[in-house]
Amino acid sequence: MVSETLKDNFALDIVMMKYIGINPVIVHGGGPQIDKTLKALGIKSQFFEGQRVTNKETIDVVEMVLGGKVNKEIVSLINRHGGNAVGITGKDGDLIMAKRHGKGKKISPETDRPEIIDLGLVGEITQVNPRILETLDKNEFVPVIAPIGKGEGGETLNINADFVAAQIASALKAEKLILMTDTEGVKNKTGKHQSGLTKKEVMAMIKEKVIKDGMLPKVNCCLDALKAGVHKTHIVDGRIQHALLLEIFTEEGIGTQIVEKKSDLAPSPTPR
Repeated sequence: MVSETLKDNFALDIVMMKYIGINPVIVHGGGPQIDKTLKALGIKSQFFEGQRVTNKETIDVVEMVLGGKVNKEIVSLINRHGGNAVGITGKDGDLIMAKRHGKGKKISPETDRPEIIDLGLVGEITQVNPRILETLDKNEFVPVIAPIGKGEGGETLNINADFVAAQIASALKAEKLILMTDTEGVKNKTGKHQSGLTKKEVMAMIKEKVIKDGMLPKVNCCLDALKAGVHKTHIVDGRIQHALLLEIFTEEGIGTQIVEKKSDLAPSPTPR
């Protein structure tokens, strides 16, 4: 979300949601900002299966950009529009405990043979301790979370924002998980946008490889959240103005709603 107008609209949506009794918890990324800073410092970015390979030099930049610049910008925007936001990282209050993701394999284009990729300081969540979020909620604050976790040795670990959002929603037994992206949502095999899907339909689309590439991990986050007790999950196009309000308060929404069973898709006069 790089447009200043979209940032403002997002902040206004959050303030409005809080005002009417919805309690949002925000988890943000910051890939483009990290890329820009790394490039300015002459540090090359490398990715494996959508995850940033993160060494000690890179994690310092990641923590500075996510926990500093991006986080505080979102907090300031919400507060400027009348909200009460507080910025934290997953290290605060031991919110996100993690272990190193480890190594992965890929086929080398030079040798056409498997090679080992060490992801470095990339984290895999082992535990979410929501006490700090519950404290902020009781005091009417909106938590804004940078997706940085605390490793087993106290080290800082870089974690995908969607994974963090899904795990936090699960720990809180949230009513909804909403993932914002730069596409209009899930499409079927003919390319038609799907407004609502059940878990069973989604599993079939994954098996048929209709859902793949960058959409697959987002959908898997939704499935994990549903399994953990989150009632509804959504994948929403963040390029649309007031995307959050349009998804929640209109019958069809603007993204894709993924739920456990068909009856959960039934329209109602309350937020979908």
